[in-house]
Amino acid sequence: MRVLIAIPVYNEERYVERVLGRVLAQGHDVLVIDDGSTDATPGIVASKPVRLIQRESNVGYGRSIRDAFAFAIAHGYDWLVTMDCDEQHEPDAIPSFLHEASTGAWDVISGSRYLERFEGNDHPPAERRAINAIITGEINAKLGLRLTDAFCGFKAYRVSALQRLTLTEDGYALPMQFWAQAKAKGLRITEIPVRLIYNDPSRTFGGPLDDADVRLAHYREVFERALAGVCTRAACGSCS
Repeated sequence: MRVLIAIPVYNEERYVERVLGRVLAQGHDVLVIDDGSTDATPGIVASKPVRLIQRESNVGYGRSIRDAFAFAIAHGYDWLVTMDCDEQHEPDAIPSFLHEASTGAWDVISGSRYLERFEGNDHPPAERRAINAIITGEINAKLGLRLTDAFCGFKAYRVSALQRLTLTEDGYALPMQFWAQAKAKGLRITEIPVRLIYNDPSRTFGGPLDDADVRLAHYREVFERALAGVCTRAACGSCS
């Protein structure tokens, strides 16, 4: 099983040295997608034995994930694991994702910070938890899924299944489009518990999305557009 670990980064000089060291110790190929960092991140990444996609300017988290998908497909990997670089996703959890992958039962293995309570779990900012709960509930109601955490970026994907998706979102609303298409294409989805870690609750989304109401409205708009897109192509069961 050829596995690629993909890590989007943007101005992560505080964490990237430690995170890459721990991820590389897992023994898999690592891809870093640098979304236009302006701090010391590029130099640190360049010193490590990783694959690198380097952008000159910041485009968005969703584009970084899409780039990881495209790289994994183009280079013939069997499984792709995506994780963040701010130490909110523990590299030691990667084997748990790969164990589930080895069963052959799933196409998407999604981490959930709310599926199980861990000792020492942090508490997310209240408005972020509320928006996650609202959107996760709406996704479940529209798609017939049973997700507990629609936004966790710690995931494992069967690469052959990713070839069936046509994602276009560049920003943080990518999961809205992903879940709609994953359901429409019949991808087999499960969740596994991961620890809830918030090292920097003051981190922002940037621009208008820092306003919770604007962010919620944006997620809903992208999700409704994604639903309309899949339901105009085929009877998929996602419109009920």
